[in-house]
Amino acid sequence: MPEKECIIVAGPTAIGKTSFAISLAEKFKTAIISADSRQCYRELNIGVARPSAIELAQVQHYFIANHSITSNVNAASFAREAELYLDELFKLHNKVILCGGTGLYIRALVEGLDEIPEIPAPVRAEVIGVFKSKGLSGIQQALDEIDPGFRLKSDFNNPNRVMRALEVSLHTGMPIAQFQLGETRQKAWKEKGYVFRYCIMETARETLYSRINERVDQMIADGLEKEVRGLDEFRNLPALKTVGYQEFFDYFDGLHSREEAIAKIKQHTRNYAKRQVTWFNKVKFNLTEDAVFRP
Repeated sequence: MPEKECIIVAGPTAIGKTSFAISLAEKFKTAIISADSRQCYRELNIGVARPSAIELAQVQHYFIANHSITSNVNAASFAREAELYLDELFKLHNKVILCGGTGLYIRALVEGLDEIPEIPAPVRAEVIGVFKSKGLSGIQQALDEIDPGFRLKSDFNNPNRVMRALEVSLHTGMPIAQFQLGETRQKAWKEKGYVFRYCIMETARETLYSRINERVDQMIADGLEKEVRGLDEFRNLPALKTVGYQEFFDYFDGLHSREEAIAKIKQHTRNYAKRQVTWFNKVKFNLTEDAVFRP
């Protein structure tokens, strides 16, 4: 059976992921799954840089404008939905494109998210007390007694990790590995014959920031302010806690001028892009040089 390859086009906002992903999808005659935490909302368009009608017509897209802003969409629900898309698309194609800049969504799909339960404050206080009184060796010894396998699989000299594992074991009576889904996720992909390959896009910071500023100016020209005004009654929904919308809500409330709102959108978008670059730089440590694309 041919290998089923998901090519992940990732990188910071405004770098050109959409056009590059479309070019790949056309080359391989396949479809695109979006990995953007805001483009999935049908009420959000200009402010989230949703692909244009022409772009959407070029290639079949999934997870674009298919949820309401009143829906509870998160990384875990995205991973479930995207896996269903992959299952269907891989029946027709050997390659599928995943495109987006929401690192947590990509990670949730590819690696899975740990489902570690919330730890009660008394348990956490107990573990901290052991560490303060007996040091690293004290928590290591305590963990060895209830989860002897931890030292074989993790960094046993990292106090934070040992304390975390001890908390979980004390609270649940089970090893922390029972709640870590990475190995389970990888096994499932292997059984399905799915592989994931990254294509990280990057460019000089000055170039990226210039593109961001130009994109925001274009959003304003396209009617972003009108779009935000139409969503004012929904401003408290999580989906609207988004760059490009919050700044205009503050402007509507008289907290700053329109010009200041636009300047803040540019600044906050640049800040977000910087965080994205940091995230995907960590991913790049495990990649070959040819997995990095510079437009």
